[in-house]
Order: sequence, then structure tokens, then C-alpha cells
Amino acid sequence: MTPTPTLYERYLPWRRWVEAGFVFLVIAANAAANSLTTWIELDRYEDNPFRRWEPVVWEASSGLVLLLAVPLVAWLVGRFPFHWDNWRQRLPLHLAASVVFCLVHVVGMVGLRVLAYRWHGAEYSFGPWPRELAYEYLKDIRIYAVIVFLAEVYGFVLRRLQGEASLLAAPDEGPAVEPVERPERFLVRKLGREFLVAASDIEWLQASGNYVNLRVRGHDYPLRSTLGGIATRLDPSRFVRIHRSYIVNLDHVASIEPLDTGDARLHLKDGGELPVSRSWRAGLKERFRDA
Repeated sequence: MTPTPTLYERYLPWRRWVEAGFVFLVIAANAAANSLTTWIELDRYEDNPFRRWEPVVWEASSGLVLLLAVPLVAWLVGRFPFHWDNWRQRLPLHLAASVVFCLVHVVGMVGLRVLAYRWHGAEYSFGPWPRELAYEYLKDIRIYAVIVFLAEVYGFVLRRLQGEASLLAAPDEGPAVEPVERPERFLVRKLGREFLVAASDIEWLQASGNYVNLRVRGHDYPLRSTLGGIATRLDPSRFVRIHRSYIVNLDHVASIEPLDTGDARLHLKDGGELPVSRSWRAGLKERFRDA
């Protein structure tokens, strides 16, 4: 029986379109608003030397480069998230990234402005580079910080919609009900609710950046861990590594299909398939025979 899609799963097909549309609308609206306010400001001066198209070129060139740069920053935040427990380690990385972000932004927008001005038969002057770069960096580091903040908030909301798994912590007093080193259950938080998922119900695990997705009855629950880290805490008689990005529960395996490349394809009892790399294939076949 196919599980009923959750709100998160119904959102997934539209996710990239929503994200791209949001970024485009925010940047376009900001460029339009800045162009309008610049026109108003320049019209206050009778000896205004600038032409009407110039503020549009300034803002459009900046916005176009940001459209290309924002996804890269979002990817970096996903790869190296900025949390309370790691901000000291991640701060130097993101400060360095903000400098690169500024350089890409400035060089890109200046190049576009030069081309636009030449097309209008004019010359563009950015001004003294050291002074202007410092000025632009003071703006760009704020833009970078906003992108990081929004990406983290957005990721937090998605994990709450999807449901986020965590290991059960040892009690403050008394012995643990079950071994913490080899958990039999995982705690899942979803939309303000908490429930337990048995380790035996996990069909497979997939590495996803700084998280590991636990596949349980057709739903994925991210666990903040590395695949290697969680592998040491799972029952080795039940769970086996089949790929650098996958661990499978042998109870849910139906068959193994060898491929001509030396790899293999794992068929699950629910009809799903997982890749098996050649480096893990022999060990899987041996474990599968013993299971």
C-alpha cells in the first residue's frame, strides 16, 4: 500500500521552482525599488549629469550577478551549515566566502556595466578600486549574512515539515532503557509532535550533506550525522554498507542484480532499487547469503 504523501512530499516537485522564483522576485523587486529611489534622488538636483537608463543598468547588473551567486552561497550553507554548536569553526570559512562573494559580485557587475555603457556609446568608471571594493564589501557582507540566515531558516522549516530524527540521549539519572551506543529506536520530531521509530523499521540510509536520511515506510527523516558515524551504531548483523552514500537493512532486501560494470543493483521488497558499488558488492553478497 502506497503511503499518503505528506505536505513536504507534495511540496518537493515544486521546490526548485519556488526557490528560484523567490530569489528572482526578491532580487528583481530590490533592483526596481533601488532604481526608482535613485531616480527620485537624482531628480532633486538641477545639474544631474546622469541619464535615465544609468540607474537601471547599475541595479540590473548587480541583480543579474546576484542571481548567479545566491545559489552558490545556498549550496555552501547546505554543505557547511552555520549552527550555534559550530559557529566558531564555521565563521572563518564564511567570512572568507563572503570576500569571494563580494569579488565575484563586483567584478561581474562592473563587467556588465562596461558592456552596457559601450552599447549606449558611453564609458563607465567604477572609481578607485580599493575604496570602491571596501564600500561594496560593507554592503555585500550584509547580503551574504541575510542569505545565510534565510537559508538556515528555510532548511529548519523543511526539516520540521519532513520530520527530523535524533538519537535518544542517555538519561540524567539511572541506567538507560536501551543501549545508547547501539540504539533500537530513534526519536523523530515533526510539526511539534514527537514519536519513536524502531531501528528495525529503517529500510535504508542515505548520506545527504551533513545529514543522513532514514527511510522508514516510504518517508525520509534526516538525522544530523555522517553515514560512517551512524554505521558504527547500527546492528552489524542487520545493516550493511553497500555504497559510499548508502546503508541497507538486509531484512528489506529482495535480490541483488549484478551489472556489467562490476557494480550491482539492489532490489528491495517494496519495489525500490539502490546502487551497489563494486567495492561493497562482494561483502554484500556474502552477508546476504548469511542473512
